[in-house]
Amino acid sequence: MRIGELSRSTGVPVPTIKYYVREGLLPAGELTHRNQATYGESHQHRLRLIRALLDVGGLRVAVIREVLAAVDDSGRSLHSVLGAASDVLIRPTPAQGSAETEPERDEVLTAARARALELIARRGWRVQQTCPGVEALAVALAALDGVGLDGFAVVLDDYAEAAEAVARADLDFVSGRRTLDEVVEGVIVGTVVGEAMFAALRHLAQVDRSARMHGAGAAGPSTEPAVDGG
Repeated sequence: MRIGELSRSTGVPVPTIKYYVREGLLPAGELTHRNQATYGESHQHRLRLIRALLDVGGLRVAVIREVLAAVDDSGRSLHSVLGAASDVLIRPTPAQGSAETEPERDEVLTAARARALELIARRGWRVQQTCPGVEALAVALAALDGVGLDGFAVVLDDYAEAAEAVARADLDFVSGRRTLDEVVEGVIVGTVVGEAMFAALRHLAQVDRSARMHGAGAAGPSTEPAVDGG
């Protein structure tokens, strides 16, 4: 197909496609004449992946270039490629603590990292200490400690159990996709959109749990029972 057809089939404007080619995100088309090139299905898949990384993942072009370089590296395993793609979605922020000094915050974060690594070892997860998720979990645990909710961590294994089930569902779903681009796209979109979906499901489950524990409607309108669809 010509670049105009590629644009119409993907919804990406022609100037944007040319920009992606210049930036090394999208392979150039195959030249058929001096000023004409043809594009194939692989270009459609790559454009869809780029848009997912930009629009859904909210990634910068420089970061996307790194992810796509991993996808195009034939020497990397699928596990390595998926790791490079999913790692960029984990952006831990520094733990905050207005009542703590810098050394105290460092001490709390160091202890939280140890707890995160202990959980990983206890669950038997095959995760390296340098995985961004380790730091993200440590920051979350440190934040709980900073607001006096360190006791909340007693449910950490329950969260880990749920995370294992969600991860299994995520990767089982994308394993049936045909190309590496489609697998990576599925992981990125599934992670970002899946987190929003899981947050909504968690809210609904909390409303249901509260209604069962404290009586429907006791905590306000959001706990009113859903309309029976039967």
